[in-house]
Amino acid sequence: MLIPTRLARLRKIRRPRSSSVSWGRWTEFLIESLIRILGLSTIGFVLLIFLFLLKEGVPVFLRVTPANLFGARWYPTFDLFGTMPLLLGSVLVTVTAIAIALPLGVATAVFVREVAPGWAREILKPMIEVLAGIPSVVLGFFGMTLVAPLIRTTLGAPTGLTAFTGALILAYMSLPTIISVAEDALDAVPKSYRDAGLAMGATQWQTIWRVVVPAARSGIITAVMLGMGRAIGETMAVMMVTGNAARLPLSLDAIFRPVRTMTATIAAEMGEVAQGSTHYHALFGIGIILFLVTFVINLVAAPAIFAKRRRGGLR
Repeated sequence: MLIPTRLARLRKIRRPRSSSVSWGRWTEFLIESLIRILGLSTIGFVLLIFLFLLKEGVPVFLRVTPANLFGARWYPTFDLFGTMPLLLGSVLVTVTAIAIALPLGVATAVFVREVAPGWAREILKPMIEVLAGIPSVVLGFFGMTLVAPLIRTTLGAPTGLTAFTGALILAYMSLPTIISVAEDALDAVPKSYRDAGLAMGATQWQTIWRVVVPAARSGIITAVMLGMGRAIGETMAVMMVTGNAARLPLSLDAIFRPVRTMTATIAAEMGEVAQGSTHYHALFGIGIILFLVTFVINLVAAPAIFAKRRRGGLR
């Protein structure tokens, strides 16, 4: 008697209609295709930007001699297109900013993840992320009105608009990125590492600096490289506080003198240059150099990211 009853129940179960199955497959296919198109379009946009830079910037490498293009003087009015002052100025400001932001960022990430209580961590993390949303022009105005006069009066410099002022502003702008990524790297370290360190008799600080931080080294390196990319690509704040003097920063006190960066040069001169002129193509040539420098920075950071993913560090 049980078998006919079960057969009757099975007959009552409605089979899915073929139309609904086909519609679900089409919906899934459309969603997958849309995601694939959006993912490829991101790569396509980057390639289009690079091709546009090549189209507008390559003529300067054909019109200007290498000795002039990589010379020490940037005076486009007199057909002097030396990019070395701009390149070295960007490197000086960026490296100084990272030297300031690295210890502060890592120490803050360690405090937020390892030392601060849970209620404080829930408050500090959103506040740190909000700092990244402050417009750069606001920070530039802050640097011009408060930081620059303070540096001029404290250090006795002839002007407060120096590379050091720009480095301070860029360090502040890089901190949210460094703190967030480094904190995620510390959070990805297994709890067993901490327990093992404490079980061996190490104190909490010894466990943090000799076990947890070395275990998160790849993530911290990634944070530094991303912060460097953020700093070297900044335009408005740097243009407002560095003095915009196209000079070679090779003296011992170069950090306390005005400099000019590549981004500031493009922003300051692109609106006034004649389209199609050598000066116009030279600015795009600077853009190509900046693009390649940023690409190299991200390329250096990529192995650390992939290694972290292989170990299961990113969650």
